[in-house]
Amino acid sequence: MADSALHARIMALDVGARRIGVAVSDPLGITAQGLDTIQRQNKRRDLEALRRLLAEYQIQEVVVGLPLRVTVHLWDERWTSTEANRLLRETDLSIEKRAKAVDRMAATLILQSWLEAHR
Repeated sequence: MADSALHARIMALDVGARRIGVAVSDPLGITAQGLDTIQRQNKRRDLEALRRLLAEYQIQEVVVGLPLRVTVHLWDERWTSTEANRLLRETDLSIEKRAKAVDRMAATLILQSWLEAHR
């Protein structure tokens, strides 16, 4: 594997009207980890929050996201929120904490599915 491939991280976004769930791959592109959910405010602040994450994690590709001068892949995410809710119901989290975690979990599921399909 080329050295540059070791650092080509991928970001997944679960974009909603009020929140954006965010996940990033590990540097090897094997696993997905959820990041803090972005609470939407306005386009300028939303895009600035995404720009900071793109720079911080040195993102090279985006799955289901906004075209921010990186490669964007569209991936079927119709059932990810349902699956995220199902998985979170199996935990001991309160309803309030599950609601806050569902977008992060959905973004993680989107990215993990995409990574597995593109190995």
